[in-house]
This record gives sequence, C-alpha cells and structure tokens, in this order.
Amino acid sequence: MVFITVLNSCDAVKRVKSNEHLITKNTIVEDDKVNKEERVNNIILQKTNSGMNSLFGFPLKLHVYNLARPNIDSIIEAKVLSDSSKVRWKTKLLSKKQFDREIEARKNFNNWLKRTGEEPVIFNEDKTEKTVINLRKYYYSKGWFDNEVTFEVDKDSNKRAEVTYKVTKNKPYFLDSLRPVISSPLIDSLYPKFIKATLLKKGEQFNAQNYEDERERINTYLRNAGFYYFGQDYIRFETDTIDTNHKVNTDLIIANRIIRTDDSSRVEPFKIFKIKEVNIFTDESFNNQDKAISDTTVYKNYNLYSKEKLRFRPKALTDAVFINKGDIYTDLARSRSLSYLNDLQMFRYPSIEYIENPEDTTLTANIYLEPRKKYALSLDVDVSQSNIQTIGFSVTPGLKIRNIFRGAETLEISGIAAIGASKDGSDDDDSFFDINEFGGNIRLTIPRLFTPFNTDRIIPKYMSPSTAINLSTTSQQNIGLDKQTLSGLLSYNWSPSRTVTNTLELFNVQFVKNLNTSNYFGVYTNSYGRLNNIAQNIGYINSDENLTIPTEADQFINDVLDGNTALTSAEEDFITVNNIDERKERLTENNLIFSTSFDYKKNKRTSIFDNDFSIFKWRVELAGNLLSNLSEIFGAPKNENGDYEVFGVVFSQYFKTEIDYVKYFDLGSNNVFAFRSYAGIAIPYGNSNSIPFAESFFAGGPNDNRAWTAYNLGPGSSNTTNEFNEANFKIHLSAEQRFSLFGDLKGALFVDAGNIWNVLDNVVDDRATFTNFNSLKDIAVGSGFGLRYDFNFFVLRFDTGFKTYDPSQNEGNRWFRNYNFRNAVYNIGINYPF
Repeated sequence: MVFITVLNSCDAVKRVKSNEHLITKNTIVEDDKVNKEERVNNIILQKTNSGMNSLFGFPLKLHVYNLARPNIDSIIEAKVLSDSSKVRWKTKLLSKKQFDREIEARKNFNNWLKRTGEEPVIFNEDKTEKTVINLRKYYYSKGWFDNEVTFEVDKDSNKRAEVTYKVTKNKPYFLDSLRPVISSPLIDSLYPKFIKATLLKKGEQFNAQNYEDERERINTYLRNAGFYYFGQDYIRFETDTIDTNHKVNTDLIIANRIIRTDDSSRVEPFKIFKIKEVNIFTDESFNNQDKAISDTTVYKNYNLYSKEKLRFRPKALTDAVFINKGDIYTDLARSRSLSYLNDLQMFRYPSIEYIENPEDTTLTANIYLEPRKKYALSLDVDVSQSNIQTIGFSVTPGLKIRNIFRGAETLEISGIAAIGASKDGSDDDDSFFDINEFGGNIRLTIPRLFTPFNTDRIIPKYMSPSTAINLSTTSQQNIGLDKQTLSGLLSYNWSPSRTVTNTLELFNVQFVKNLNTSNYFGVYTNSYGRLNNIAQNIGYINSDENLTIPTEADQFINDVLDGNTALTSAEEDFITVNNIDERKERLTENNLIFSTSFDYKKNKRTSIFDNDFSIFKWRVELAGNLLSNLSEIFGAPKNENGDYEVFGVVFSQYFKTEIDYVKYFDLGSNNVFAFRSYAGIAIPYGNSNSIPFAESFFAGGPNDNRAWTAYNLGPGSSNTTNEFNEANFKIHLSAEQRFSLFGDLKGALFVDAGNIWNVLDNVVDDRATFTNFNSLKDIAVGSGFGLRYDFNFFVLRFDTGFKTYDPSQNEGNRWFRNYNFRNAVYNIGINYPF
C-alpha cells in the first residue's frame, strides 16, 4: 500500500506541464450534500483518470501512459541514429536488418504504451464551464427551472486540481393542466381512450423525460390504431409557466398530416387505413428476380405467389403472418409477423412492404420471403481432457433439413464418434486409445403446438409456440462403468412476452444401462481403498495383500453385512462398509426416468451490453407418477424390495424443483456487481428411496463454489473421500464485483457460498443430512479473485478460489483453515459463471 501511494504521488503528474494541473477529483455538491449518482456525475465532461478514485487510488492506465516517451523519434535520433560509431557497432553485431527491426520494435512498444494507457486529464476551464451549462440543463429537465450552478477549483503546488460543482436547485415546478389541441377529427375522437394511460400526471414534478416517453406512447397507440402515416414529429408539447406559482400548464398539440410532392405540399387530417390484400411472395431472391410468377394459391384470404413450385403448405406460412385482410393497420401486426418469420429460421431477412391504394384508404401488404437452403451440413471437432482420460478426440457431424414435411419443420440429425486414452492406456497389453463413445440424435422442431386439439385460445400464435421431438442414444466403452443410454423427449415452447419463455416437457424418457458394473471399484478407487484398508485392519486379508476386483471386494462386503466377520453393526467400520455397498448399488443400478416438467424463465436483459438486469428461472419436475399409476391399475407385481419394474428395471419416482435468480447492478465506469442465488431439492417417494445420480446435485467447480473442485464439496460437514459427492438438496449463493483493468482485460473479486445435503431419502449420516436450520452452519464459503479477457464473441476466464469457511473441518477451526495459494483451486472457464 505504501509503495502504491509513493508511486502514485511521484509518477501521476510525470507528463503534466508546469502550467497545467491534473484533475484528481470531481465533486457535485447539491444543496450542501454530495451527489454521487452515476447519472449526474456522468454529465461532467472532464472525468478523472480511471482508477484515480478507486479503493487504492491507483490510476493504472495513467501510469502505463507515463511510461511512454512523448518524443520517441527524436530520442532515438539523438541517442542512436546521430551517433555513427554506435550505428556501425550495432549493425556489425546485429546486421542492418536486425538493427532496423530493433529500432522499429522500440517505436512500436512506445506506441503500445500510449494506446494501452490513458493520457492525464488536464484541467480545462472551458470544459468546466460547459459542464456547468449541462448541469443546469439537467436540473432544468427535472423541474428545477430556477436552478443555479457554479464551480470552484482547488489547485495545489504539485500540479493537481480538485473541481467542485455547487448546485442550488431552488423550488421545483409541478404539472397542473393538460389541454389537447388536436387537428384531425379521428384522432381527436380517440383522445379520451389514449389519455387514460398518460404519463403526465397532475401534481407530479416536471420531468422532461416523461414528455418524451408520452410522445412515444401516443405515437405507438396511434400507429396501432390504423394511422399508417402517423409519426412522432406530429406530436409536440407547449408549456406555460408565466405567473403560475411554480405550476406547469401544458398543451398537447397533434397536427394534421403534411403531404409533400415534388413542388408543393398540402395538409390533410389523418385517416385510418385498413388492409385490402395480403400477398406473400414465397421465393423472392436475387437469382430469380427476373422470373415470372408461375404458381398462385389463395388460402384464407392470403394470396401466395411463387416463381417456382410452392415449397410450403400454405397454412405453414399464413400461420406466421399476423396481418389480416380487413383489419386496420397496426405496427404490432407487422413486428409480430417479422418476429415469427425469423423464428422459423426458414428465410433470409424476411421483409414487409405496404402500398397505399389511391382509390380508397386501404393498404396492400406485400411479404417477401427468400428461403434458405433445404440442406445444411455441419462438423464439430473437439479435443478434451478429464479425470478419466488423458486425451480425447471427438467428431460430431450434423445434417439439418428444413421444411421436411412442407410445414416449416426442421429435422436435425447428428452423431458423435469419440476416442480417448485412459490413464491406463499406456499399459503394454492395451491399445493407446482404449476409450470410445458412439451415439446419434434426431430432433424434429415443429413451429406450432403439435396436439390433437386446438390451443390457439390458450397459447395464441403471437407467443411463437413450437414443438420439439427428440430421440437420442449413446454407447460408451471403458468410460466409468460403460453405459448405454436411450432418451426421448416431447416438449412445447412458447413466449408470452419479450422477457418470458415457457417450456413444458410433456414426456421425457431416459433409460441408462450400466454394462460393466464389475468395474465399479476400478472407477471409484477411493471407496475401494477404504474397503481394502478395513479388510486388512480386521485381518480378513494380510496387510501386504489387496482385495481382487470384483470377486473378493464383493465377497468381503457380503461377509461383513451377513455377520461373517468380526465387525458388528454398531462399529464405525461396519457402517462404512454398509455405506459403500449402498452407494455401489445405487450407482450401478440401471435407471428408467419417465418425467414431466415445466420451466419458467424471465430474462429482463435487453442486449449483451445491458449490465443492469435480472434473470429468474423456475423449474418443477415430476417423475414416475404415470408409470406408478399404470402399474397399480393393471396390478403389476412388485419385486423383492417392494418396487414396481418396467422391462426389468425399477423406475424412478420423485419430485424436483429448482429456483435460480441472477441480478446485475451497473455501477458505471465498467464496474458491475453481480449476484446469484440458487436452491434446488429432489424428493424421492413411492417407487424410490433415493434420487438417480444424473438428477442429483453437486457442488464446486468453475461455475459454482470456485474454492472447491467439481463434486468435491459436501454433503454437509462430512469429510468424505468419494470421487463424486452428490445429494438431493442444494443451496448456492454467489456475489462478484467486476471491474475494468485496461483494454479488454477485466478483473473480479468474488465470494461463493453454499453446499449440498441429503434430505428425506435413505441417507442417515447426520453430517451429510439437512435436519433443521442449524444445518446452515455447514454452508461452505469460498472467496477469491479472477481475470477475464473479452474476445467480443466469448470471454476467457481464470479464477483463483480460496477455502474461506470449510465445514468439513472441526467446529471452531473452519475459518481460513487452508487459505493460501498452495491449497487454492484454479479454474479456467469460458464466459462468466453466471
């Protein structure tokens, strides 16, 4: 800290001339109180150098700029090029070409310092006076018409200056009356309707932004009421504040339409236009622009024209259009039509043109569509590493077929072929690439709800409803327990508004078959190690022997649980063996999941540049109810454990729900505070007493609690050595302060908190179970810092997490137990964690 302070004092004014002053602080004092609002402080034209007013007060970019020489060319000329003996010596040592490159490199590095750094902000009185004018305008726009703004500059002998802007707002003005002055009779007749939602409320303080918003609101209303030629320019407000005792009287003036011709103009009242015809040109493109129409179809008052044979069923296109013959013109119908047509992903840049019919007040709507290619091929290649394989290669080919059934449907067929080398792949008896995975996926997307009944009244087409039908299968060899998976999905998607998206997975079927269960202890080596140690400790095997996998390991478990060893059920080693057996049975059993779920997502983010928004997600899932009811109805027998089976597999039955909330706060100057809260629970019942591994929760990893690696945290305060820790209840909280360092390099400070627990299932370990609110003391806390580099299309992220509060340690010794770089966890990720 002392070093930074000294460096800042010495070098900050290095490039400031003797008659100049570096601005080190700007302050706005509003009625004797400091105003720190970002919106107001952004009005200041001369802001301090970035970092000047940060926590440490260290303007990094300014110091980088100060490292550059302002006159590098003259310095090189004077110190190098003008000395012929030095030039001769260097050219002999380096060669002429290398010498020239060295000179150029010095210049380039100097220029890089200037580009990366930031010039010192020198006090300029003209810009300060302009700031005063802008502040007056701002406070005037907020209703303080009689405001007063002055400034003071405090300069010191160290070439530094602090600027203080003093604002006296005085008494504000309030809205009193709103009087309409409307020229067009048709608009005047609608005034009582559209004025009900006015933003200009009597008694509220004057705000110029409310007037702008009101203009936009009225314009939107009239554009959706049939006034095709209307625009915001026809709306203006005139205010009167003379002798009104700080009251504002407003005239709302809406003028008649101005029609301009080549040599004259005339004024007419606005008219309401209706849609006379809707024409859909289905195959417009540059290549066939000169071709004549060869195919014409009329369907439900829509005219469809094609220069070649019509590729689409008429209903597929007309369902995407919200412009109807006989309706009045609306901007909303136009925007919804374009949005729906784009969502189909069948056409390039669909466009809509309106043509006025001179004989009456009607419009002809022409919709131009340029179909994309029917077939599209893709190929993805990936190189990866994991805790199972040292290196892996995968190829994912894909084929997309558009409009496959002439109803704007999309069929996507993809496959995966992967090979990899396991950590045992170097053995002489094994081939190097001893891991493989093969699979395929078929997905059909239908741009409507595929149901036997009409759902238009419940989910109208402006919500862009769609149906997805998906089938996939994969087969893995030498990856864990070797698995075959088969899944099928029928889901419905729709968007009630711009911010809300809903997904109903009516049927989601997943079948997982483990092919190599005998290799369980070969994969879960920590469990095997504990089991082997117990066998040695009780003399089941000699201390220099190991249980063979799987025969002796399985036999030892059976002997312990059957009472054929010295262990009793009350001993800790007996309980450990029992827990290992229960986990083994759970992770090696085949899974059949037949579920229904609903997802709700509300995303208020307007664009990728929006840093002040929230995202709320909620998911609820029910699994096994249909199969359970059918089993009861048809009197299906239960197995020896009292569970129903389908095709010899016990199906899972559970309730699961998750809530996820993310909030961003834009603090200005590229500073963003981001917060995330998450909670999820999965409760087994009926045909299950535990949750399938694939549906359980885990903690840790680059997008979770970054002080622990994935699957390494929890459950609860248990200090388990399992390879994959998971449970059926999770709480997670994250807070992250993100800030700009220089250029595209950004930094972050973060705190993560959370854990997983078992609840309402077959786990009885108190340390791993959430029993009451006292279990919240087992929430783990990690903190750390990170660097992010923005490549525009993605962000490369590096985070360092430290175990701040570790619930696996003894109580009283949990805070900062291993808070050091040796025990830190280093994460590399793509994009932000939330």
